[in-house]
Amino acid sequence: MSDEQSTDEGTGRSRLLLSRARDWAVPGLVVLVAAGLGAAGISSGLANRDRPDAEATSSRSAANPACAVTDRTAWVPASGALFGINADLDAKPLSRYAADLGHKPAVAVTYVDFPYGAEERDRLNDTAAKVRADGHILLLTLEPKQGLEAVTPEAAAALARDVAAINAGGVPVIIRFGHEMNGFWFPWAQQPLAYTAAFTRVADAVHAGAPGTAMMWAPSYAGGYAYPGRQYEAQAGTPEFGALDTNGDGRLNTADDPYAPYYPGDSAVDWVGLSLFHWGSVYPWGENEVPEANKFAAQLTGTYNGANGDESFLPDFYAEYATDRNKPFAIPGTAALYNPAAGGAAEADIKRAWWEQVFRPQTRDRFPQLKMLNWFDWDTEEAEVNGRIDWTVTSTPAIRDDFAAALPAWLVYGGNGCGASGS
Repeated sequence: MSDEQSTDEGTGRSRLLLSRARDWAVPGLVVLVAAGLGAAGISSGLANRDRPDAEATSSRSAANPACAVTDRTAWVPASGALFGINADLDAKPLSRYAADLGHKPAVAVTYVDFPYGAEERDRLNDTAAKVRADGHILLLTLEPKQGLEAVTPEAAAALARDVAAINAGGVPVIIRFGHEMNGFWFPWAQQPLAYTAAFTRVADAVHAGAPGTAMMWAPSYAGGYAYPGRQYEAQAGTPEFGALDTNGDGRLNTADDPYAPYYPGDSAVDWVGLSLFHWGSVYPWGENEVPEANKFAAQLTGTYNGANGDESFLPDFYAEYATDRNKPFAIPGTAALYNPAAGGAAEADIKRAWWEQVFRPQTRDRFPQLKMLNWFDWDTEEAEVNGRIDWTVTSTPAIRDDFAAALPAWLVYGGNGCGASGS
């Protein structure tokens, strides 16, 4: 298998992990909200402000007027990065993470099908209330699984009203719309024209109606792009294919820019982010392998050339989208693979090597626009390795304690109520 093929296979698996984790979390809606109820739900049921649950939300917001979030830029830290958690918070609430790590997470991640229905809206409000009590910021990931055409102006307007009510209750919100759109594993993938139009539609509504909510654009690390022959690849001869063929040679491959066609524009985007995981060193994944030195920074800047091949042809994502555009930058999710059923390196060695790269002072110094780091703390069954993968850093007491001790002083944590931040 060629290096390019290996990279293609591996990066796809890292993104499919997130999709499955959300599917499994249907019963647990504290952090991961799933199972949409149809396109009509948000534009009809959610727009009805006379419903009892809407009244309850308004009552909670009105009871705390001093907590209202009215400036989407005010809670971007001047220095350091917000520390967040991406986990099953029904099984382990934010308060437990605060006790385990010695700090309240500043960010809690939730995933919602969009457009969503009335039941999911109620659960979203419940999640926001829990974030308000034990966190700081809600990172709301919207997944347009019904297709980008379902993202109508009416749906966007109803969403803006919902997040404005959450802001009024003291919780800042960041909307990550249609994440990892440059992959092949989601229904909204490889449709840059439809995607940028839908993102802009949501951004316009949110910017106009919810001043305490920001928009995040977050593709995946693009090793192996453009994934030919996969489920959601763009079809030759279509306008979408033409938009992706950035060098005009009639083919989609590693010579094409894997990020630029999907960028909705500076006026629509408040934050930029990149999904970045350690899935191992060499494809096929599933072996326990310690991350190579400097892998995190090399992949972030498009300079990786290591065990899984040369990916230095990729753009420098951080420079082009954070520095040059002066946008706050986020790692919405990161973790290192450990396969309990495989041999190889020890769990502690793998995970420690990854968090040491992420947390080291050089990361802060080299990437001053890095304003958010969210840890992916899930133990999941992975079809790609035909077994269980433990991504967590809090399940094993010794690893948990080492991770907590490694949290650097430059991270920013949650505060005491009303979305306040702390250190």
